[in-house]
Amino acid sequence: MARRSIPLLRQLWTLPSFNLTPTRSVTYMPRPGDGAPRAVTLIPGDGIGPLVTGAVEQVMEAMHAPLYFERYEVHGDMERVPEEVIQSIKKNKVCLKGGLATPMGGGVSSLNVQLRRELDLYASLVNCFNLPGLPTRHQDVDIVVIRENTEGEYSGLEHEVVPGVVESLKLITKFCSERIAKYAFEYAYLNNRKKVTAVHKANIMKLADGLFLESCREVSTKYPGIKYNEIIVDNCCMQLVSKPEQFDVMVFISFPPCY
Repeated sequence: MARRSIPLLRQLWTLPSFNLTPTRSVTYMPRPGDGAPRAVTLIPGDGIGPLVTGAVEQVMEAMHAPLYFERYEVHGDMERVPEEVIQSIKKNKVCLKGGLATPMGGGVSSLNVQLRRELDLYASLVNCFNLPGLPTRHQDVDIVVIRENTEGEYSGLEHEVVPGVVESLKLITKFCSERIAKYAFEYAYLNNRKKVTAVHKANIMKLADGLFLESCREVSTKYPGIKYNEIIVDNCCMQLVSKPEQFDVMVFISFPPCY
């Protein structure tokens, strides 16, 4: 928030008809700084990435937001993310990134995955909810999807055993399973959510997804005020298209395949 808007905000706060009570809870409450512009790393990316990030730039300019962008041209066909980009993100702590194209096949590494590993961006969080005035098939949908970003299929551990035979490994660790479970429950606690659902394929991957479920169960005992349940990913997909309003916070270990 720009410094010049704070007096106006204080005036509005005193008006009896002006209600600043948030309609939805958040985990981050912005605090006014010293007014000095903050640097934000900008990676427009590929495809619709420049269109989306460009719209954000226009909004920030219209708001006179106290920030400026350090722009870097990174594209999915590059071998790796330039070190200067990594250092910029570490320095600024905030990055606006458009999608980076991921080459299909050929053993080419995804730059999106490289960024996740380099910066330990282990949690992907997406909030899906109904917008007032926009008719949809389902109502009262407010789902938070939390996914572990660095393990499972995203480990990228593949090799050719013999010509024509490729082995792909799904790596699951206790550390990362507990970490993503704690993230999900802590998010639920801070945002007044009522339920966390662990989505898995432990009926087939009994050791890998089994370890994930064990971790979720252990963490759930530390949050007695939050309901915990589990669902196989096959059934989860069916429930999401038939009755999505039943879900609250959903936690995944990587991206479970549906067999």
